Amino acid sequence: MAIELTLISRSYCHLCRDMEAALAPLAAEFGAAVRVLDVDANPVLEANYDELVPVLLHGDTELCHYFLDAPKVREYLAEIR
Repeated sequence: MAIELTLISRSYCHLCRDMEAALAPLAAEFGAAVRVLDVDANPVLEANYDELVPVLLHGDTELCHYFLDAPKVREYLAEIR
């Protein structure tokens, strides 16, 4: 089963762009798909994550926010693979 990660982001956020770029090679390494959702387009996401973006999720599990924690995400993906 393919791994799908969700990146809660916003268009004008430089940290969001940085996390998406840093995540790309890690996602490729594990064959994970990354779905990017705009926090400002969804009131529920905005209520939950407004000040935390970018937020990286796998399902309901928050892997990191603000900055990519590559070692933590790599370890998590290795465990669920």
